[in-house]
Amino acid sequence: MTSAKLYLPLAAEQKSADVTDWAARIGWVVGLLLFIAFVYWLMRQGWKWRGSLQSGLPELPAAPEAPGEARLRMAGRYHGSTTAGQWLDRIVAQGLGSRSKVELTLTDAGLDVVRPGANDFFIPAAQLREARLDKGIAGKVLAEGGLLIVTWQHGDTLLDSGFRSDHSAEHTAWVEAINDMNQLTTTEGPAR
Repeated sequence: MTSAKLYLPLAAEQKSADVTDWAARIGWVVGLLLFIAFVYWLMRQGWKWRGSLQSGLPELPAAPEAPGEARLRMAGRYHGSTTAGQWLDRIVAQGLGSRSKVELTLTDAGLDVVRPGANDFFIPAAQLREARLDKGIAGKVLAEGGLLIVTWQHGDTLLDSGFRSDHSAEHTAWVEAINDMNQLTTTEGPAR
């Protein structure tokens, strides 16, 4: 019992050391914040640089006044556009790099892409090349078939745009409808 009495006062006396060098701690915190700000600035400069490299991309087409009756409608998310076949080569010019909510409407005239808070655009039916289900696009990877990828011609560039519906079961109907439109345009209209 005497040994237990000896250890109790020692345990009661232990406490954390007082912080005596506040200047060093504040210096480290300020240094870390400056480093984070510098990395953010570099990322922003890279985004601007990529946009200037893609400055040759023409303006996005606007929807026609009377696009026709809607064949399909979908609400969901727009995850970005890339150079076709290069799922990591993000397109940032003309606002195509901004993720946003989206409302898609497919008509005989083409695909109307309405993005609240971002640039809306229209893909004429003659510019639609194909649609497929995929698992990813720059910055977004999902389960296999979780993303609707629409390939389209914009100027001299072939683009892949990624969309995800609020109800992913709709994706298959979109792939079929866009690919059917593509076959009709290819056989009846100008060859691509």
